[in-house]
Amino acid sequence: MYRLKSKTAYKEAIQYIPGGVNSPVRALRSVGESPLFVKNAKGVVITDVDDNLFTDYCLSWGVFILGHRHPYVLKAVRRAIDKGTSYGIPSLPETELAKAIVQRFQSIERVRFVSSGTEAVMSAIRLARGFTERDVIVKFDGCYHGHADHLLVSAGSGVALLGKSSSAGVPDAFTAHTVSIPFNDTAALDRVFSQRGKDVAAVIVEPVPANMGVVLPQNGFLQHLRDVTRRYGSLLIFDEVITGLRLSDGGAQKRFCITPDLTTLGKIIGGGFPAAAFGGRSDIMALLAPDGPVYQAGTLSGNPVAMSAGIATLQILAQPDVYEKLEKKAINFYNRLSETIYDKNITLNHAGSMFTLFFTKGEVNSFADTQQCDRKRFAAFFRYMFNNHIYISPSQFEANFLSLAHKENALSRFLKSVKNFKG
Repeated sequence: MYRLKSKTAYKEAIQYIPGGVNSPVRALRSVGESPLFVKNAKGVVITDVDDNLFTDYCLSWGVFILGHRHPYVLKAVRRAIDKGTSYGIPSLPETELAKAIVQRFQSIERVRFVSSGTEAVMSAIRLARGFTERDVIVKFDGCYHGHADHLLVSAGSGVALLGKSSSAGVPDAFTAHTVSIPFNDTAALDRVFSQRGKDVAAVIVEPVPANMGVVLPQNGFLQHLRDVTRRYGSLLIFDEVITGLRLSDGGAQKRFCITPDLTTLGKIIGGGFPAAAFGGRSDIMALLAPDGPVYQAGTLSGNPVAMSAGIATLQILAQPDVYEKLEKKAINFYNRLSETIYDKNITLNHAGSMFTLFFTKGEVNSFADTQQCDRKRFAAFFRYMFNNHIYISPSQFEANFLSLAHKENALSRFLKSVKNFKG
């Protein structure tokens, strides 16, 4: 494949940007490739600067459930830009999108917008500590909640590739109040609460982790989290930055019938623009400034262009049978994919329209299980798919995504490529 322009662009980027990228996994180093520099995207096709076309299953890490450059969303964005791009003053789209989110998520009575998932989680945890007047946060190995210092403990996503429990530059004191335990391990959770329950401000979890690859919660696990946190007066935070509006119109919490106290959202709610949110019960959210003593702010929070893109996206997702159609497409695809990988020592995990191919023989139910995967085989698989013009998420520890824009010809070509993979 001709990639001279991408490689030239990378050489130039390295001179001005650390590693040549603005998020580590984009460097593609763990899979033995150089970065893809994109010129444009539409539907499920991304075009690089060398005019190579790739079918996209990363979708900006799950953002584009409608596909890239959906015309209805673009029209809303252009209308918004014509009025202004940022005010630092309230605008009506903020309330409109907030109302749409509150209507969809039963657990959210009030919501505040920020610009990234990291901001949303950081703010939700500060709020949980302020509400409970406790310090300890419990998370789960392999769950990634952004790059705030106190959460870079046994994290997933790109951090999993560092081979460390935390990032350099994070003082031990910053993580002293963070406890990380195995996902799906109710006994470990019970031990932590029996020893430190009165100090636990909150348990935070990706209800379906996607940042160590897709790992499903075992039956009763999420309900156990809900029961234990209620028993000890701790808050339950669902990090639905990825699963929110992807697993259902009310997120994973609707799919699994669990009501958290706080929820973080991102990705889809911005419609392709930097936007995220955190929300929950009114009595908890009332502690936020200017009403309460928990401070949180952001110049670009509630950006009118991002809000307009989010509103348009949610309007399309509110159309009849949208999620049913996406789920039906996904299940049909997974059934055929399962048959394709039957004798390849690959394990398929999936939930709704997100999935991961783990290069291991056994089941994958925890971060420890993911560490048994053959990363060299995955890297070879990534390069093989890449050379077949199929772009998957470039890490064994990430999810891939289907969208409403993926058609049968694209899905069939994916399956054919997997079938022909000999690594």
